[in-house]
Amino acid sequence: MADVTLHYRTAGGVLASRTVTGDDPQAPQLPEGATPLTEAEYADALADVQAQHAAHVQQLTQEAETNQSADYEALRAAGIPEATARRLSGYTGTDGA
Repeated sequence: MADVTLHYRTAGGVLASRTVTGDDPQAPQLPEGATPLTEAEYADALADVQAQHAAHVQQLTQEAETNQSADYEALRAAGIPEATARRLSGYTGTDGA
């Protein structure tokens, strides 16, 4: 028997693939409650998950940059020197103060 790759979505909604190698005459079974997917369906679903992840990472990065900028501006407004305000806030953008 050649390598057999199963693509599926678990009962909990997780995308998974499993490759079985060997001479076992019995075909591999999906986990209980799993929904089989074609390779194309799996690739599309995985691309969607990756796009959602990238969008979430971008959102978190934007929020962190906004917070750093606000912290930096507050420190500068309180009279903290620029270098110290940058170290404390982690802000690396332009000095707006």
